[in-house]
Amino acid sequence: MHIELTEMLRCPESHEEALLVMSTGEMLGRMVRTGILGCPVCRREYAIIHGVVHFSGNVKRETGNVEGADTSFPVSRFPFPVDAQTLQALLDLSGPGGYVVLVGSAARHAVGLAALMGGIHFVGVNPPPDAEELPVLSLLRCDTLIPLRPAMARSVVVGSDCAAAPWLAEARRVLLRGRRLVIEDEQVSAPEGVTKLASGHGLWVGEKQ
Repeated sequence: MHIELTEMLRCPESHEEALLVMSTGEMLGRMVRTGILGCPVCRREYAIIHGVVHFSGNVKRETGNVEGADTSFPVSRFPFPVDAQTLQALLDLSGPGGYVVLVGSAARHAVGLAALMGGIHFVGVNPPPDAEELPVLSLLRCDTLIPLRPAMARSVVVGSDCAAAPWLAEARRVLLRGRRLVIEDEQVSAPEGVTKLASGHGLWVGEKQ
């Protein structure tokens, strides 16, 4: 996980938001490979293992494992529904900076998009099991929500494996107003507060009001 992403994270527990506190272990450049994130409100701790932040399960400090965390998420039935150039156009982004959130199987687009969109950091939430962190990609796992602060993402792409109401509502929550939401399922209903722009070829595109 990129160390600067820390200020954008939120505890998944139901309480007021507060900045999480990080205790770093191994680092590779600006990427945190091992460590602990602590919530100052509820005192819960979350493990960073092999660069992935686990917001579900219990921390096992001695072994570096997460107990009770489900790390096997279904793979999209449309693994590569669109090429990176098309997806970049749908996201309608210009200029570097900020974050693009990729939910579920959509994390597979990070490498292709990063090659076209320099200076943007990508955040993969509940990525496929074979996903690995990169200097341009931080990985988070959480069973209940997107563990990010509201209105922090320049764009959000939701994979077909997460194209359900709870995750779409979360995608809207973390998206900045006036920015694009792309869903790898053209049959979904528009999340509340998102205006549909287009659908077809396995994709749904909207904009946050």
